[in-house]
Amino acid sequence: MEAVLLILAGLAGLVLGGEWLVRGAVSAARSFGLSPLVIGLTLVGFGTSAPELATSLQAALSGSPGLAIGNVVGSNIGNILLILGIAALLAPVAVSPAALRRDGGVMGLATLLCLGAVLWGEIGRGVGAGLVAALLAYLGFTLWSEKRAGGTEAAAVYADEAALVPRSGRGRAAALGLALVGLAVILLGARLLVSGAVIIARDLGMSETVIGLTIVAIGTSLPELVTAVVAVRKGQGDVAVGNVIGSNIFNILGILGVTALVQPMPIPPEILRLDIWVMCGATLLLFAFARTGWTVSRREGAVFLACYAVYLGVLLAG
Repeated sequence: MEAVLLILAGLAGLVLGGEWLVRGAVSAARSFGLSPLVIGLTLVGFGTSAPELATSLQAALSGSPGLAIGNVVGSNIGNILLILGIAALLAPVAVSPAALRRDGGVMGLATLLCLGAVLWGEIGRGVGAGLVAALLAYLGFTLWSEKRAGGTEAAAVYADEAALVPRSGRGRAAALGLALVGLAVILLGARLLVSGAVIIARDLGMSETVIGLTIVAIGTSLPELVTAVVAVRKGQGDVAVGNVIGSNIFNILGILGVTALVQPMPIPPEILRLDIWVMCGATLLLFAFARTGWTVSRREGAVFLACYAVYLGVLLAG
């Protein structure tokens, strides 16, 4: 019972803290006159990935690399199969060809880098530094190319994502304070979630990696689910796809990279046997579905969810 309460409290902290962090940071950025592109690409992207970052860092520093890596891999799998599956069932999800070609290509490259790191057997500080450098290069190139082009279809996706964040009537100082409170709540939530997950794994005789791939990964992906559902209901399906692609890029290059810089991590055998291949397969499936009329249909959303159900069944049965 204690573990369940810790997990529920941790998830609540991550969701509320993530909401406050994004809302406060975006409100402050708007007051400074930052463009919607910059806000959507950086602040919203980092903000919605903050729960995963805090949780993976806490897990790695607590000596639970399976939780840390499982959280990243499981979140990327869930982003595609679960979140996009639910979004597409609500309404067919439009895909921006320009955003898919550029940002989807970066997601594919990040996925291959993650595969290479897993096959290497350890994610050390050198690999972590390389992943973080790749993220900074991606952000820098995107901002430079959009400024040079004067706005593209891909940039509009990020701007629309920023527009989904509710406007706040707070002043700049209050907005920054809200962001800091959100960050503190995220850190507390991550500590509670990891503590509860470790207890659950011990009591049920399950590996920490499986807990990271399921309970932790799904819980830390809730901000992406909220964004996807809101976007689809507003008829902005391309924002839902862009949010998933951006989150997967941040998860691998940012979260895995920063976590490895702080604490090098060995690769759990379970990740190599199954989960990294499921992540690669889900990425390929997203590319295949997205290019069929540049829309993810309800039927394809059902396929995503069916694949996720099968994956969870295999994971838990093992």
